[in-house]
Amino acid sequence: MSSGTVKNEKAAGRILILCTALLWGLTGVCVKSISWSAMSIVAVRCFISLIMLLIVKRSVRIRFTKTNLLAALMMSVTGILYVLAVKLTTAGTAIVLQYIAPILVFLYSVFFRKKKPWFMEVILTAAVFAGCVLSFADSLDFTRLLGNILAVASSVTYAAQIILMNRSECDTQDCTLISNGISFLVCLPFLFTDTLVFDFKNIFWLLILAVFQYGIPNILFSIGIKKIDSVEASLLLCIEPVFNPIPVAIFCGEHMGTTAIIGSAVVIISVALYGLLPALRKKLHPELDC
Repeated sequence: MSSGTVKNEKAAGRILILCTALLWGLTGVCVKSISWSAMSIVAVRCFISLIMLLIVKRSVRIRFTKTNLLAALMMSVTGILYVLAVKLTTAGTAIVLQYIAPILVFLYSVFFRKKKPWFMEVILTAAVFAGCVLSFADSLDFTRLLGNILAVASSVTYAAQIILMNRSECDTQDCTLISNGISFLVCLPFLFTDTLVFDFKNIFWLLILAVFQYGIPNILFSIGIKKIDSVEASLLLCIEPVFNPIPVAIFCGEHMGTTAIIGSAVVIISVALYGLLPALRKKLHPELDC
């Protein structure tokens, strides 16, 4: 594959992951706007997403390999834990705690894949995490202990999901399908015990959640994660917690303070600079294959 083709593939991957992050950023406003329990929400979301994924795949043939199953399991657990966390704590707290994931991915790359970190990678990774914390510093509420614990747990499974889906042997479409199947089957019983209100508001936000927040971005993520490095993908996905409070503020009345705005700017600038690192490193060290 020529260097130009590789460059175009990476650029396409970055765009897909950025779109994924923006659509995933609708989670907070959708979950907060639906009166159903978290498990019932996940069941409906995954059922609709499963249908969409099968239409795109145009086949019901799925490879149940070890890597596909592990990645699917991590993706399923991440989704369930995060929706539960949003229900049990503030959306800001849940998303910022989940986004410890980039740090975990970076540490995994350094300690287990023996990737020698560039100084700027260390600085920008730390800056992204700091920016995420600042973005929600005004709304963090550590009194909601269970929700916070679930959000932290989701950051661990989210990091594992990114790492596993980035592997060459992982079929991201298949593991995304398997993940939705697992989540649907696990959460299905709750639909029969929950008090389900089928008013316009619930149906509207359920459709937004299932189609635009989960179905479409899952398709984009499964394609984009194969085109770029897992550390870069995890950092680009940090656009999600920056965007997350905007629809929440509009529809749920939660507004960002000065500290949160500063944090958002830190994340955006850091992610943009990280995207420029390969070109900068190649310019400074042309002998390296970047």
